[in-house]
Amino acid sequence: MFTDSFKYYKSKCPPPSFESVVNFSENDDNLFTRRTTIKAGEEFKHLGLTDPTHWHIYQFSSGLIFIKNPFTPHGQRYWIARCLRDYPKSPHANNLRSKSISPAAIDDWWTEMVSSRTKSDKESLRSALRWCTLGYHHQWDTKVYSDEMKHPFPVDLGTLSAYIARTLDFGEYSAEAAIVNFYPIGTTLAGHTDHSERNLDAPLFSFSFGQSAIFLIGGTTKDIKPTAMFLHSGDIVIMSKESRLCYHAVPRVFKSDDSVWNNTIEIGDDDDRNEMPKKRKIENEAGYMVKDLWNDVDDRFYWEPFNEYVENCRINVNVRQVLRKGEHSL
Repeated sequence: MFTDSFKYYKSKCPPPSFESVVNFSENDDNLFTRRTTIKAGEEFKHLGLTDPTHWHIYQFSSGLIFIKNPFTPHGQRYWIARCLRDYPKSPHANNLRSKSISPAAIDDWWTEMVSSRTKSDKESLRSALRWCTLGYHHQWDTKVYSDEMKHPFPVDLGTLSAYIARTLDFGEYSAEAAIVNFYPIGTTLAGHTDHSERNLDAPLFSFSFGQSAIFLIGGTTKDIKPTAMFLHSGDIVIMSKESRLCYHAVPRVFKSDDSVWNNTIEIGDDDDRNEMPKKRKIENEAGYMVKDLWNDVDDRFYWEPFNEYVENCRINVNVRQVLRKGEHSL
């Protein structure tokens, strides 16, 4: 039944109906219950989040939790740019080594892509990147982590994940591995479970940015019919308890109705490019954030290449805790 649902929502001819897809901005469905946060610290201001007391949180009986876009537009731009400019860089791993890509692009894909001399070269590099891994690098063939295949985890992303974990009363959380997936419109992710981590009790955090998707969450076998839900830019899915071992997939990535990440800046062809706009500086004194990037993404000319990318793609960041509490290595 999971495979049938995947094929149905993937179909282009005929296109599927979205009547049964859970839309948290409209539905008050008996599939889930509403949930509140606990008292949270002030770090949300530095992480690009809104006040957690205003978050819209929904929980399924399986343990899956959905947070309806808790990011500010500025916060979304920061995390989108971080995923594109920095996370694919060496020493983080990416899929480009398996393609006929120059060493310079493998080491710094974003710089090589935006500086490409021809449109075809840019398009080729843009579509080539499909994933990168952070911290403990996911081994796609063995599904096993190794201490020999590990680099320092980004402090900002680790802080974001730990803050959300505390806010939802999961306790202390250590982000140790992540997969960043890059989905052009029209691509899919087949049904699978996430069971490589040594610590399966810790939640898995999934952040969505850019274009929208249909997300399927089923049961521990493919015989169970999955629930379909919309994922829009800024939405967070947290897989905990039984949902950690449930089959899930993305059968459809499609154009969003709204570029919510641009809500406070203007992007367009009619701008007067002879005068640079005065950049609005948003102070961020948190040492774990990349301060130049935090300010630069509010400059419409700096932001434009990122906007061009994300107008046609979805970015998904999956963060996991690999080790059990008190462990320092595998």
